[in-house]
Amino acid sequence: MKRRRTLSLAAATAAAVTAFALTGCGALDKAMDCVKTADAIATSVGKLQQAVSNASNDVTQIEESLNSISTELGNLKGTTDNADLSKAVDDLTKGVESVRTAVKDGDTSPDITPVTDAAAEIGKVCTP
Repeated sequence: MKRRRTLSLAAATAAAVTAFALTGCGALDKAMDCVKTADAIATSVGKLQQAVSNASNDVTQIEESLNSISTELGNLKGTTDNADLSKAVDDLTKGVESVRTAVKDGDTSPDITPVTDAAAEIGKVCTP
């Protein structure tokens, strides 16, 4: 099911690129930024899912994935004035921090559902 969320986010991203190709330049630039960031977040969430699955081999992969998501969130948060997107970014930030805390507390199999759910919401918001 986690893989489906990542795949559906990627599909939503592709749909957004196609749909926004028909809009004006200013809107297109902003939309493309959203789509690029949503795609980067989807990739990072996919890596997080894989890292959690392989945590018994290397817990540092989880931290690297969380750092990647945080970087993309910082990029997205600074470029949006959309309330729905801001909320989704905030939700994803909280999810990332929750997973980060769980890992620091020794959980090698943290619940990443809040992260995947919020990432999917960002994909929806970035899709017209």
